[in-house]
Order: sequence, then structure tokens, then C-alpha cells
Amino acid sequence: MTSQLSQHLPTTLTRRPRGPTLPAHRLPDLPGRVAIPEQSRGAPGTPPPLARFNDAPGPDAERALLSCLHSPRWARLLAGHRPYPDSASLLAAADEATYDLSPEEVAEALAFEPLPSLPEDTYSAAHTALNAAHAAYEAKFGHVFVLCLDGVPENEVLDRVLDNIRSRLANDPEDEHQVTKEQLRLLARERLNNTLRGAGSRASGARTAAPGT
Repeated sequence: MTSQLSQHLPTTLTRRPRGPTLPAHRLPDLPGRVAIPEQSRGAPGTPPPLARFNDAPGPDAERALLSCLHSPRWARLLAGHRPYPDSASLLAAADEATYDLSPEEVAEALAFEPLPSLPEDTYSAAHTALNAAHAAYEAKFGHVFVLCLDGVPENEVLDRVLDNIRSRLANDPEDEHQVTKEQLRLLARERLNNTLRGAGSRASGARTAAPGT
């Protein structure tokens, strides 16, 4: 019997091909990136999304978690520690599991991170600058650049992205590995948090992310 959780998830997870631009990673409204399905507003007797996540079959819960951060061990660990009494407990567990990612697991998660496109009306000089900065970053560190921009105003996004890429290019590989892991933690937490919040449940300290770059 197909669970309520699996009805809202894609049957497969595939890496999105890169476009012509190389912007920083945001949390876009991506089809299928649903950690916990939204409940029908006002539907009597419908369990809250966290309760459905707690009760979902293990494979469905793991698939849901993989849509927030593509690390199989991370997903298994979080799914295996259910039930969570509240969203704050789930977010705390997600943080702890992310801290424990190995370099190989970080690399795997990075390989599945999407690269959203810049708005069509972005001026060409910004495209050129972002392409050059991102190419320099990937040439040095061997992986894509990730940055959580939760709460950054739209008119500050381009400057924030460029400033972060350029400043992080000064890091040595070990320091940048730690920075990258922290950004992945923030992205995973934001994805879980936004899904819970969008379904009518709010986690402490949540902020609305600016529109995707």
C-alpha cells in the first residue's frame, strides 16, 4: 500500500544538468524536493506532516530525507531515530547527522546539489562574473560552490554570492571542506524547516528564504 508520504515524492532522484550559468546554491521551489508532504488545509482528521513522517515506512522516510540532502547514511540515521516529538527535535538530529558526514559523503551530497538559473533579466556582466568566480572555485577545490542564502534580500543576492566565492577562494582545502559542510547543514535544515512550516508547522527561528537566484 502506497503511503501518503510516497505519493508526494518523485520515483527517482536525478541530478539536474548544469545550465550556462554557475550561480550559488539557493533553496528554490524545486519540483519533488519535498521532505514531508503538506497536509490538506482544513481536512479533518488529517495527521500533521511530522506525524506522517514518523509513521511512514522506512524506505519512504529515507527517500523524503534524500530530497533534502543526498547522503544515504544521513537519511538512514534520521529515519532510524523516529519518532521525533517535534520539529525542533528533527532539525537538531539533522544538524548532528550532518556534522558527522565524511569527506566522501560530503562529495556525494554536493554531486546532487541543484544549480538554479539566474533570473532572465540579470545583466550579462553578472553572468560573466559568476561564471568566472565559480569556475575558479571549482578548479581549486574540485567541487561545486554551495551557499545558503536564507533571508538575504533579492537585491543583495548577487553581491553576497560573489563576495562569498571570492573570500572562500582564499581558504585551504581543509578549511573549505568545513565551510562547505556547514553550508550543506544549513541547506538541509532550511529544506526540512520550510517544508514543515509550509505545511502549517513552524520551527523555532525559521526565516523565509529569498527567491532563488
